[in-house]
Amino acid sequence: MTNIKLLADMNISPVTVSDLQLKGWNVIRVVEILPATASDLQILEFAREEERVIVSQDLDFSMLLAVGGYNQPSLITLRLSFTDPEVVTAKILQALPQIEEILTQGAAVTIEDNNIRIRKLPIK
Repeated sequence: MTNIKLLADMNISPVTVSDLQLKGWNVIRVVEILPATASDLQILEFAREEERVIVSQDLDFSMLLAVGGYNQPSLITLRLSFTDPEVVTAKILQALPQIEEILTQGAAVTIEDNNIRIRKLPIK
C-alpha cells in the first residue's frame, strides 16, 4: 500500500472515509481532529504539518494554495456531477493509483467525471 495520508474535509461523507479505510488507505476526517468551526486555513496548516493530502469538494483550498505560494500540502478537489458516497469513493479509488506519485511531490489534483487535471505546486 501507500504512505500517503489523506485528510477528508468536512464535505466528504463519513461513508467514503470508512470505505477508503476498509481498502487500506490512511484517511481521517477533519472533524475527528479539528473543531467543526476550523477555517480552511487551519485545515491547510494542519494538513501541511501532518503531511496529509487534503480531499475536498471546496474550491477555496486551491485559491489558498495559489495565493500562499505553498508547495505542500497536496490537494485533491472533487468536481463530480454525483456526490453520493459510493460514486465519490469509486472515483477516488480509481484515481489514487494514477496520482499517488505526484501527490508525494506536491500537486493540486482535480478529479472530474471523465478527467483528472494535475497542477504541480506551487501554483503560479
